[in-house]
Amino acid sequence: MSSTSVASFISLLLFSSLLVSPLFWVSEAHPSAPIKHGLSWTFYKYSCPKVEYIVRKHLRKVFKEDIGQAAGLLRLHFHDCFVQGCDGSVLLDGSASGPSEQQAPPNLTLRKKAFEIVNDLRELIHKECGRVVSCSDIVALAARDAVFLSGGPDYDVPLGRRDGLVFATQNATIANLPPPTSNTSFLLTSLATKNLDATDVVALSGGHTIGRGHCTSFTGRLYPTQDPTMDEKFADNLKGICPTANSNDTTVLDIRSPNFFDNKYYVNLVNREGLFTSDQDLYVDERTRDIVTGFASDESLFFEKFVHAMLKMGQLSVLTGTQGEIRANCSVRNSDNIHYVAVVEEDLETRAELR
Repeated sequence: MSSTSVASFISLLLFSSLLVSPLFWVSEAHPSAPIKHGLSWTFYKYSCPKVEYIVRKHLRKVFKEDIGQAAGLLRLHFHDCFVQGCDGSVLLDGSASGPSEQQAPPNLTLRKKAFEIVNDLRELIHKECGRVVSCSDIVALAARDAVFLSGGPDYDVPLGRRDGLVFATQNATIANLPPPTSNTSFLLTSLATKNLDATDVVALSGGHTIGRGHCTSFTGRLYPTQDPTMDEKFADNLKGICPTANSNDTTVLDIRSPNFFDNKYYVNLVNREGLFTSDQDLYVDERTRDIVTGFASDESLFFEKFVHAMLKMGQLSVLTGTQGEIRANCSVRNSDNIHYVAVVEEDLETRAELR
């Protein structure tokens, strides 16, 4: 597809999102997955009714300039939830207590722009509503809109998460983020501890229908010997991009439609064109092969199962009620924020104006 065609398609996707109700911009029916106590489909109905409108409006502008940021926001949500739950801990900078989750090896390739976008959204939302929306909820909404605005399904997100007060250790971060060199057995065992079954694992892996991968994440399949499960032409193309095992370049995760959220990722796997071991082995392993082929032939089925899995993942170990806090700055705990007193005073002024 030419760059002109890609740009036109993306513009059409983003323009079409204008045609839905500006105040709600979510699917009419709630997904069937149960929600955790403390979360609600209408959590900000009165305290910040335009929160979803604000998020989608801003992200439409961001993605119009660079649709690649969609993958960065989706991955940020994954990496937040898999490590001590969806509490926004991945957003925190390090402190005297130790290095942050961002400094752990699996997170070194998270897009810096994704963190900036979340804080930009936080600023817009807090300006509109005061400090009532958590950073962890903003990440969840941004991930949903990253999927939708790149061509995937739209769905409601239960809200009411609170932001965590601590970040995970380096070891805990590494232990909870399966590397791209993982085989299916490792993935199933690891994610079963988070109540995610085989269908969930395959569906969430479909997030690799957008985004890019670093050479060092897959060159073990090319050098010193080629992985026999990899298509020859596909391997030759990758060797051109990554001529050595230590190459620093990147390539698309989905060679058929790298910027569109669709089911082509699974078509790639059936054709032995999955980039990572963790991708291709889903088709090699008999326990997940039928799920892959089912998604490859039925995009609606993939979308349905993806939404279900996202809702499960998006509620992992959430903090609600009086747990945690609502951060004034997504990258800093309120107790470490030297501007926090001024922020609280600003919140009180905003609430007074809203009365």
